[in-house]
Amino acid sequence: MDETIVDQKPKLGFIGVGWIGRNRLQAIAESNIAAIQVVSDPNTQYAEEALQFAAGAEVLESLPAILNTNVDGVIIATPSALHASQSIEALEAGKAVFCQKPLGRNALEVKAVVEAAEAQDVLLGVDFSYRFTNGIKALKAVLDAGELGDIYGVNLVFHNAYGPDKPWYFDPELAGGGCVMDLGVHLVDLLVWLFNNPEVNEVSSQLFSKGKKIEDIVAQVEDYAVAQLLLNDQIAVQLACSWNLPAGVDAVIEVSIYGTKGGVSFKNVNGSFYDFSTERFYGTSREVISTPGDAWGGKAAIHWAEALADKGNKFNPEAYQYLKAAEILDRIYKRK
Repeated sequence: MDETIVDQKPKLGFIGVGWIGRNRLQAIAESNIAAIQVVSDPNTQYAEEALQFAAGAEVLESLPAILNTNVDGVIIATPSALHASQSIEALEAGKAVFCQKPLGRNALEVKAVVEAAEAQDVLLGVDFSYRFTNGIKALKAVLDAGELGDIYGVNLVFHNAYGPDKPWYFDPELAGGGCVMDLGVHLVDLLVWLFNNPEVNEVSSQLFSKGKKIEDIVAQVEDYAVAQLLLNDQIAVQLACSWNLPAGVDAVIEVSIYGTKGGVSFKNVNGSFYDFSTERFYGTSREVISTPGDAWGGKAAIHWAEALADKGNKFNPEAYQYLKAAEILDRIYKRK
């Protein structure tokens, strides 16, 4: 391979290479869009295993050590409580950042990250991977073309028949919330993105833990949640998400939008976490417009790396969508 071409690729460091971090590392390595120079993880076995996808990369012990190298960007896949502080540390060092969701445990943390990116004029991305599924792209094309007429209804669902496997997910201080912060964050991001930063007029919600309504979100994380929102004074949104729901399948995932001229719906197939189909609705008839089969898991990371390679390390104002979504989550959690 031409060494000149290699040198032009963005140089990346990875902090956190457990399952999700390693998956994103592998996706970027296979895309050949960037050069992976450094990996770091408290679990040294994870770090060493990641090298199978990044031959020649160096293992370092910490984020500060990564920032002392000449990497152009950092990919963060550590526990949620570290996301905001580590993102800000990297941004203030002039490094582009791609972070796992959530970017922060609340809107105040997300605001600090986005403002740090803007102040340093560096690229910020978050791993909202569902934006990059073929099915959601097909749904957005229908929505953007105005084919649905006046939109009045949206249904958002993410039920996971399993729960997280790490104790910190169940600590409100460390996780920032339960299933809404873990799963609902994807739904809220899609809402903000699909409707281009809509005005949010009303938000009401009910949060539950082990079948009982939560009275104090500081003391418990929710495993079942429902919320109702009103957008732009005319679009009614229903959102539901959960962990360990007896749904009869592994997962139930849905984004459905209804208007005066029809509907469009993105749904997982046969309970899959990975396979999706999108259909257009016309009264009592339907048409499939996107079928399963796309490998979408690492596309958000690849998109960020492509932007870094093509446009350089520059702030993208679309990052303020992350703050909009975080503010909606705060309202669902009834935070002051």
